[in-house]
Amino acid sequence: MRVRVEGDSMRPGLVPGDWLLVRRNVPVRPGDVVVARLPGEPERLIVKRAQWRGADGWWLESDNQRASGRRDSWDFGPVHDIVGRVVLRYWPLVRRRR
Repeated sequence: MRVRVEGDSMRPGLVPGDWLLVRRNVPVRPGDVVVARLPGEPERLIVKRAQWRGADGWWLESDNQRASGRRDSWDFGPVHDIVGRVVLRYWPLVRRRR
């Protein structure tokens, strides 16, 4: 599946407008960037880094903890609904330097 990044929570690695290729139903390891359903709003997807797996699900964190509007497991706890693992960022091909 394809996912478009919105927001600054995964900066500097991922920025708004990046397009990601996500592989569904694959094993997740700590450190992987994953797409999950936002707890309480299952129609919304989030892109986060998987930190560890506990009995209640995966602890997901933003790479940029200072991003405004950031929401991750510090806010909603462990997540059990992981959609897939990010395989690659395919667009834009080259980022412009700012």
